Amino acid sequence: MTNFKNIKAIAFDLDGTLIDSVPDLAAATNATLAELSLPLATEDQVRSWVGNGAKTLMRRALNNAMNSEVSDEQLAETMPRFMHYYGEFLEKHSRLYPNVLVTISALKQAGYPLAIVTNKPYEFTVPLLKAFGLADFFDHVLGGDSLAKMKPDPLPLTHLLEQWKISSDELLMIGDSKNDILAAKSANVAVIGLTYGYNYGEHISVSEPTAVCDDFAQIGQLLLTK
Repeated sequence: MTNFKNIKAIAFDLDGTLIDSVPDLAAATNATLAELSLPLATEDQVRSWVGNGAKTLMRRALNNAMNSEVSDEQLAETMPRFMHYYGEFLEKHSRLYPNVLVTISALKQAGYPLAIVTNKPYEFTVPLLKAFGLADFFDHVLGGDSLAKMKPDPLPLTHLLEQWKISSDELLMIGDSKNDILAAKSANVAVIGLTYGYNYGEHISVSEPTAVCDDFAQIGQLLLTK
């Protein structure tokens, strides 16, 4: 079993890690496509497109619907509509994954500083955390547009290292996609990969995280069991 005894702080991804947000992302995507009179996407398709931020999600949806590469100008024109619809659907169908609230609460009570590091736009991240009763647990919330670069770039994690004044071996990243694993490895921090989220159809173990968990409760077992 991997030893996490040196860990002093924890960063979490959001979509596919804490919250299954695909149903609302799919609703917003399809509302946008419908307005443009384009073919709609399935929820499974949207599930395979998320993870690299809202703009990449919409680019993939438009490419699929048009069966061609969308131009940057077309994408720029479409994004305000998608952002509008996602704001409307933000918390209507999303749900917490099992054992998230109790585990996050236990980690916070144990004294771990916690942060969110997501590629979701910041303007949607905070309301979503509030909607599910998670906002008060996190000392830092970094959206995909909070810094100059987002995952898989290590910048969000190195930013946290500076904010918390800790070394790389004292930070743990927890996420569900290879973007989380790549960012953590580039920042030289430990990373737990979750098997149930969104990872482009690839098992998270392929990216070789420090540890793999099938259930969020296992994180508590790794960090809180002495």
